[in-house]
Amino acid sequence: MAEDKQIRVTIAGANGRMGQEAVKMVQGDPGLLYVGPIDTRGTDEEVKARFAQLQPDVLVDFTTPQHVYRHLQLALQLGIRPVVGTTGLTAEQIAELTEQYKTAGLGGVIAPNFAIGAILCMKFAAMAAKYMPHVEIIELHHDRKLDAPSGTAIKTAEMIAASRNTLRQGHPDEEESIAGARGADYDGFRIHSVRLPGLVAHQEVLFGATGQTLSIRHDSISRESFMPGVNMAIKAVVNLEQLVYGLEHLLD
Repeated sequence: MAEDKQIRVTIAGANGRMGQEAVKMVQGDPGLLYVGPIDTRGTDEEVKARFAQLQPDVLVDFTTPQHVYRHLQLALQLGIRPVVGTTGLTAEQIAELTEQYKTAGLGGVIAPNFAIGAILCMKFAAMAAKYMPHVEIIELHHDRKLDAPSGTAIKTAEMIAASRNTLRQGHPDEEESIAGARGADYDGFRIHSVRLPGLVAHQEVLFGATGQTLSIRHDSISRESFMPGVNMAIKAVVNLEQLVYGLEHLLD
């Protein structure tokens, strides 16, 4: 794509809180052209017709788990490059889509979190886990979030598991007097999800070792924090030839 050509962007979920921020960001960047929204309620034929009308280069998706997979399949069929911030896709769906986009030679980005600070939090946590393998993740989000744990927490857990030997933490005879009190188990460590009004997106990764603890925390206090990452992904995806999972793949 020529550098002086505006990137045509459509947004699915444009009326949502993240979608509204994305619309403002795209409209404020002279290198991008917002061509209009995609109605997630439409049938496959209606969505395809809307894509044909808008002729976007990039689809930004901030919808819901039940819509995003279908959007990615339709975008693939039409050669539209997706930038996805919707969480809730399963590992199997991501693996399937990655293979399909690779075969088609089409770029795409699925990012559990677009905040640069959150990406650094994940990377730092993976580094620390190599030396301090006793770890727990606490993620906190607004009470309208549909999935738990968050995509960010899952991605963080995957990165931690890749850099640490599997270790089952806690007392071997540990018992929960209330089911779920210790959180979700992932590769022997725990993930805890908090949902409260007033929160946006927050995560703390706690490490423990003999005589010491380490805390790595990131807080998004407004949804504007995600927009530089979305902007970066839109501009990067037009030059990709495969689907990547995680914004860290776009950082130097």
